[in-house]
Amino acid sequence: MVAVEIDSFLDAESRIPKEAKRILHSLASEWSDVADAKALEVVPLKGAMTNEVYQINWKTERGLLPRKVLVRIYGEGVDVFFDREDEIGTFECMSKHGQGPRLLGRFPNGRVEEFIHARTLSAPDLRDSDISSLIAAKLREFHDLDMPGPGTVQLWDRLRNWLSAAKRLCLPEEAKEFRLDTIEEEIAILENKLSGDSQKIGFCHNDLQCGNIMIDEETRSVTIIDYEYASYNPVAYDIANHFCEMAADYHTETPHILDYDKYPDFEERRRFVYQYLSSSGNEASDLKVEQLVHDIEKYTSASHLLWGLWGIISEHVNDIDFDYIEYARQRFQQYQLRKHAVLSSGDPLSGNGSATPSW
Repeated sequence: MVAVEIDSFLDAESRIPKEAKRILHSLASEWSDVADAKALEVVPLKGAMTNEVYQINWKTERGLLPRKVLVRIYGEGVDVFFDREDEIGTFECMSKHGQGPRLLGRFPNGRVEEFIHARTLSAPDLRDSDISSLIAAKLREFHDLDMPGPGTVQLWDRLRNWLSAAKRLCLPEEAKEFRLDTIEEEIAILENKLSGDSQKIGFCHNDLQCGNIMIDEETRSVTIIDYEYASYNPVAYDIANHFCEMAADYHTETPHILDYDKYPDFEERRRFVYQYLSSSGNEASDLKVEQLVHDIEKYTSASHLLWGLWGIISEHVNDIDFDYIEYARQRFQQYQLRKHAVLSSGDPLSGNGSATPSW
């Protein structure tokens, strides 16, 4: 998720740990065009909400463009969401595959990364048809990567693990409001209804919002970054999560407010799926497109449930200025409203068909 700017330019350098500065000085000393390896310009960036992210600049001699790297400082308490060593392994493996930035150094609570000379997408970019087509093709390439670790679906275990963490951390009134005592059954029903042998399983990003996608304006190449939540999952789930993120704009004064009028309509979803399936070189049939669009809509429910739990947990482990509980409330409301997309009427998960959320 994306954060608002958290530091002023004046005190940003004080946020960089000594261990990180030693790595930065060592890197810069190897570049002959850097005027002063210890003269750091530290610029806070709007980065992932689980981290603090800084751009580090050095002035160069002879009027050359400045040297740049990225410093990522891990957020405290967020290891409840993922294993940091697994995430580092994913990052290094992605680099070997030619995906994303290179790892330049590690320190106890963070790392130094290659700076990608591209811009981060904005929320409106996700709805741009040309950019969306580039994202679809890149996501297909991402899903086809051969990555280490268990190549089995991780979604359901993650939901249960996050539910346990939410129950452990939240206040009694929060547990009551979000009816956490009922979520285990909801997860079981979802898993039963959504799992199937015919589904395509791939290496999924699982957090494909605009802040995790970059584009080089000259080459029109897209890079997917930040792999904290990446794992094997149904590709339909990953695309569903991407569609759900189109309701968000984390660069506003109210980044926690979601607008589901911005959720892509049927033609937008169909166009994205067609581009995704056809990017391998073979034109996708209408049947395959329609089936994947159908599966994606079902998985939106799992996305809402997962990130609703994320919001509850984050309220208690993250110090970033963000209304996590209101964010969680909106995701749970959408989960309730979209149950009918998962099951037919009369199913225990579909309730009475009312459009009124119970959260």
